[in-house]
Amino acid sequence: MDSPDDRELLTGYTDTWWQAVQDFTALLEDLDEAEWDAPTDLAGWDVRAVASHVAHLESVLATGVEEHAEVGEPAHARGLMNLYTEIGVVNRRGASPTAIIDEIRSATTTRRTALQAEPPTDAAGKPERVFGGVPWSWGLLLRNRPLDVWMHEQDVRRATGRPGGLDSVQAQHTIDYLAESMGYVLAKRAGAPVGTSLSVHVAGCEPVSVEVGDDGRGHALPGPPASPTVTLHLDRDSFVRLAGGRCDAEPGAVRVEGDQELGQRVLAAMATTP
Repeated sequence: MDSPDDRELLTGYTDTWWQAVQDFTALLEDLDEAEWDAPTDLAGWDVRAVASHVAHLESVLATGVEEHAEVGEPAHARGLMNLYTEIGVVNRRGASPTAIIDEIRSATTTRRTALQAEPPTDAAGKPERVFGGVPWSWGLLLRNRPLDVWMHEQDVRRATGRPGGLDSVQAQHTIDYLAESMGYVLAKRAGAPVGTSLSVHVAGCEPVSVEVGDDGRGHALPGPPASPTVTLHLDRDSFVRLAGGRCDAEPGAVRVEGDQELGQRVLAAMATTP
């Protein structure tokens, strides 16, 4: 059902995605030719592959036309969705950096124009176009896109030694999104028992606290408990690296208070997105 609140929410996601695209393409334009071959933290993908992946998904969303390619069986691609994302990489191996950047800009401009002309108003509604046939709602699709683009901006920044972009609106969007998985991480992935509580303090963000309930699931708490079982203190870069399944945090960048063994289990289990 259409809702003014949904429309505002979805418009906010679209605005955040658009800013993520602008920052991502500006970063790509700043790279020299050799840096496009730099390996990233994503297994099997260099900077060119990351940019090609973004171009692929945005082009499908803009045009509704799916691409096809023989991707083989790359060791780093596990599962159908990962094999799907290899299509964009394979199809753009011979493309120049300028062509890939221009494709991202053209596709996203087309997409933004369409969203502005007919903004979605029902977060639970089904969009006409979703890449790979995934059964996402408008809310999930539009919320996911700024996360995906910004995470790949960070992949490129780490690969080319260009740290930054951690204080943007899309950075906060992504950190908030990833933090919602901490209850699942604590209860299911780290296997914490009923009554265990966790408080996560990411620099510049409101603390996120969760507790394992009687149902064995992790539930969000309204605020940090008086005596959490374990507390994690991380800078933004470290949280994104770990929760995004990229790479380890820099030495000394994470502090664990309370149950040290459980804290290390949580840190090892934080990756909830490839």
